[in-house]
Amino acid sequence: MCGRMALTLPHDAMVHVFGATPANDLPETPNYNICPTTQIHTVTSDEGQRRLRPMRWGFIPHWYKKPSGGPLLINARSETIAEKPAFKAACRARRCLVPASGFYEWKRVEGETPKPWWVTRADGEIMVFAAIWQDWSAGDESLTTCAIVTTAANDAMAPIHHRLPVILTPDQWALWLGEDGKGAATLMKSAPEDALSFTRVRTAVNSNRASGPELIEPWEGD
Repeated sequence: MCGRMALTLPHDAMVHVFGATPANDLPETPNYNICPTTQIHTVTSDEGQRRLRPMRWGFIPHWYKKPSGGPLLINARSETIAEKPAFKAACRARRCLVPASGFYEWKRVEGETPKPWWVTRADGEIMVFAAIWQDWSAGDESLTTCAIVTTAANDAMAPIHHRLPVILTPDQWALWLGEDGKGAATLMKSAPEDALSFTRVRTAVNSNRASGPELIEPWEGD
């Protein structure tokens, strides 16, 4: 799965990377501890015009009466996304990209404190997740929300966690966004084993209130 991430790239750099027009209300960067239900950066495309825009991380189905009206949907499983009532319409028509410098995952062993790992692209480039989005409203409240698509972990990730975000390379962005026609479903697979780098980090990141660049510094303790 993907439940916590970081983004250090400045807005102007993301505008350049994605060829996107930025919104005026983007979240601040750098942010070393991005948590669910907060606003995150996304890239959408409307008739080939890309926008860098904020969305709430936590997809809200249209039938929820309030944002907390059901389970918190921060991830969507690639194996069932096309059939799940909450996700199937968005999967067909509302796909987006979520940029990140990397994400955190925890190795859990019974009786021990979960051990956090910082996962990045091995080549050091920006990590881009496949995601879906939806507008939600009830009464006077309205939100644009999203969920990150996940798939089975590759062999490199499996010792830490059994799920992995769908990570897209630059040549795949247009297809996921619908700019290159149909076939986005073919992209929902694990990244190659050599595509990722794993760094053990301090348990300070176990708290969603932690912040600062020290969260991604290597740690060799227990």
